[in-house]
Parts: sequence; structure tokens; C-alpha cells
Amino acid sequence: MAVAWIGNRETLVEHAAAHAAALLWSSRCPVFSFDTDIHGTRAAIALAERVGAAYDHADGAALARETALFTDKGAMTVAPGETRRRADVVVIVGELPKIHHDFVGELADTTPDLSARNEREFFLVGSNGTPAPPLVNGRTATLLSCGQVSLGATLAALRAQYRGRQTSQSVSNFDDFAKALTAARFPVFLFSGHATEGLALEMLQGLIADLNRKSRASGLHLPASENGWGSVLASTWMTGFPLRTGFARGFPEFDPWRYDVARMIAAGEADLHLRISTTIVRPQKKRNRLALIALAKTKEPVAGAAVTIAIGEAGVEHEAVVYSSRTGSLRSVDAQAASELPSAATIIRLVANNVSAEAALSC
Repeated sequence: MAVAWIGNRETLVEHAAAHAAALLWSSRCPVFSFDTDIHGTRAAIALAERVGAAYDHADGAALARETALFTDKGAMTVAPGETRRRADVVVIVGELPKIHHDFVGELADTTPDLSARNEREFFLVGSNGTPAPPLVNGRTATLLSCGQVSLGATLAALRAQYRGRQTSQSVSNFDDFAKALTAARFPVFLFSGHATEGLALEMLQGLIADLNRKSRASGLHLPASENGWGSVLASTWMTGFPLRTGFARGFPEFDPWRYDVARMIAAGEADLHLRISTTIVRPQKKRNRLALIALAKTKEPVAGAAVTIAIGEAGVEHEAVVYSSRTGSLRSVDAQAASELPSAATIIRLVANNVSAEAALSC
């Protein structure tokens, strides 16, 4: 089975890696985008440092909003385990990614040890069409809404009503919410950057801060991408900065606008794109002659790619270390169906060894 291609021509992995290294070495503005495990992330960042590349998550917009909350505003958060054990009022803020629906269902199927009534109450902040994660036993979350206005506007109205101020439009079911907060011992707000604008995340933290003036409340960050948030953490401990960092001047620089890889490609600023993801890259309209190196789970060359190398899926075809939103930390994952496909980290290291043999990768 072929696993590497230069253009549309099958080749050995070693030859494809050498060709990819030559493209990287000759590039004037390379950019990396990846959706991989911790090992793959560390190898990609070390390679980016060597070739002076900027890097971002493959779908970085939601993660950038979440990162901005912590780097610019700050947040009061709690661990997932503490939420399962303590939270007696759970407020779902906006649409959560499907990967977290099982966790919400688990909250609905368990009881907190701080509840006076030995049960949890659920609320959903959003518009009338905001999908709610399914709850067990036919339970539903009470909707807190201002019609079809944005989530940020609804949170602003909710915060204003809680402070006893007038609003142009009242939040539905606010009295039930206020009553639940009065009796609550530990309310927790579940939030993600998945379908939430940055200002809404800031407004939510303002509401949580208001609640803590008289009682206590906290938020639980459920990331838009578990792999992505793992990459944010790995980037931070390696360089001091989260994703959207670049090495153009030989040292790490964090700039969430300048190093937005999708923006750089659309603006024609990059001349080479290394994409690392098990999903297939969709060809996109390019404003310049952008070379593409694709590391993906594929049986055929990616359309338009100068180099394609097939990789296995982390935690499925090879062992991996990944971020777990269930524990709020990293965990090791055994291969579910081991295959001969190499890991992303293995291929990136092979490419790096062809870029320069002076030293091993720093990670």
C-alpha cells in the first residue's frame, strides 16, 4: 500500500520527507496548521522553530477566542471533576461541541453532594434555536433567551437583570433562574468557543464575577477541540505562548492576528503550507503559488499537494498523549486498532532530520 507521494507519483516515505524538507528549507514564509496529539504538536513546533514558520490549529478560530479569554481577560474556572461532584445548578452557555454532550448527560444522571434537594437544575443560555445537549430521563434545560439576539446580548441582559437594572428586553424564565441561584450552593457555567463570540465569553466572566460578590459560582471551560487545547498547552510550555505564534525572526512571537494561518494564506503572505491532520485537506483558492505539504490519513495523494504522506490517527492506530476535557489534564491513550501507518510525530521528525542534521529536535 502506497503511503507517500510527490505530486501524484508514489514514492518512498524517506524520499517524500526529503523533498518536503527541501521545500521547507527554501521557503521564505512557511506556515503550519495542525490537528494532532501532544507528541505531534511538540515535533511540529520544534520544526517550525528550525525553519522560521508560524503555526496555528487547523481550525483555529474557536480556539483563538478561548485563548484570548485567558490571555486578555482572565477567567474563574473549576475542574470537571469538581463540577461533577459539587455543581447543583448547571448553566449551559450557547452551543457546546458534540464531544461534550456525553459529559452533560453524565451530569444529568448524577447528583451533587452540595445540593439541598439532591439534584441538579439545568439552564440553557441562548436563542430559541440553540441546540441543547440531550439530558437523561426526559429532563430538559430551562431556556434563558432574549429571542433571536446574539448570545453576548442575552448574557448582557441576564447580567443586567441580576444586578437589578433595566433592560430593553427581558430574559425568558429569569425568575426561575434567580430563584435557583438564590438556593444554589455551587452554580457552574459550561462554556466553549465553539459557537460563541469573544465578547460573549467576556460577558459571561463578568456575570460569574458578579455572582461571587455575594455567593460563589464558577465556569467550566469545555474546549472547541480537545486536540487543539492540548496543542495550546504544549505551545505554552515550549515557547511561553499559545497557538498563533511564529519564529520569523528566530525567536517565538505571539500575535493572534498576524499569525492567523488561515488569514495569512488568504492574504497571500505564505509561500508554503504544512498541514498536519488525519482529515483530508480541501483544495482552496490561492492568491499565489502556495506549495502544500499534507500529512493526512489517506490512501491517495491530496489534490494539489506537492508532498503527501499518510499518517495514522492518534489514539486509534498508534499510542498517543492527548488532552482530556473529562479530567482537565493530559492522558495517555492506547491504540485501538494498531496499524503500520506512522504517527505525525514520526514523520515530522523524519522531515526535520532532512532539514538539518546539526542537532536533534529540542522536544
